Amino acid sequence: MIEGLQGRAIHGLWRLLSHWRLKTVWSLAGFASRWVYALSRRERHVSRRNLEVAYPSDSSEQRRERVRESLHHSAATMLELGFAWIAKPERVEAAIIEVHGRELLDDARARNRGVIVLAPHFGNWEVLNFWLSSHFPFTAMYEPPKMAELDPVIRHGRERMGAELVPTNPRGVAALLKALKRTEAVGILPDQEPSWGSGVFADFFGRPAYTATLLPKLVARTQARVVTGVARRLPGGRGFAIHFLAADDRVYDADEVTSAAGVNACVETAIALDPAQYQWEYKRWKKTELEQQKVPGYREQRLYSKR
Repeated sequence: MIEGLQGRAIHGLWRLLSHWRLKTVWSLAGFASRWVYALSRRERHVSRRNLEVAYPSDSSEQRRERVRESLHHSAATMLELGFAWIAKPERVEAAIIEVHGRELLDDARARNRGVIVLAPHFGNWEVLNFWLSSHFPFTAMYEPPKMAELDPVIRHGRERMGAELVPTNPRGVAALLKALKRTEAVGILPDQEPSWGSGVFADFFGRPAYTATLLPKLVARTQARVVTGVARRLPGGRGFAIHFLAADDRVYDADEVTSAAGVNACVETAIALDPAQYQWEYKRWKKTELEQQKVPGYREQRLYSKR
């Protein structure tokens, strides 16, 4: 019952914010992120530790500022979901001010190839989904949220421009293969740790990270082209710039470790557009730690332990 009330409250907030100007939502996100920084030790700590790995030469003050900026962008993403999923489509389309690299998708389809879009947790990935499903036949995997009340909201928001959502299981993989063979576009999240047995360890910012091996399987079966796609938030909540970036050549390698290293390099290239817009509060190296726990003296090395 409590979960249902929470779901309805979140839906109500998204519906309210869907009418607001993006600049106002950005300002509200700044206020919310200051509270998160002050009260959520977990978000602050994980973000800081991840940034220590990615940018080891930063001073303490530079790292603290990166954490604050990252939490501001993460709060903005959560508050903008109402805009991406509920606002009138013409408003969302108008908020996409720039599109860079579209020719990468057009060229692949002109050569009768499907396109795999690697979409890391950068900027507002739901705006990227909106644009892709507005302009191309687009398929993406979908896992229902823990709050069942939000499932129809999220599903409708992601499907409303024509995207096809498929389950995160073998049936969903089969649907991705069929879409690629029809020379359509599919989306993959490249920066979440998969379940054990579905990935390999490959460097991400110089530290091994457990990385999914779905991509080389899809490429081997379909000869699809790979691009990285993000929706970068423009300063002050002015709107968004869509970027499609050429993939690291290693993603096409048949060796899963080599391909995974290429995938992580693609994510790093996207992050370089604006590091503050990446979701640093996710424990990207958690499985790495679980493996290293077998090493004597590991407790002195732990990344996410409180210090």
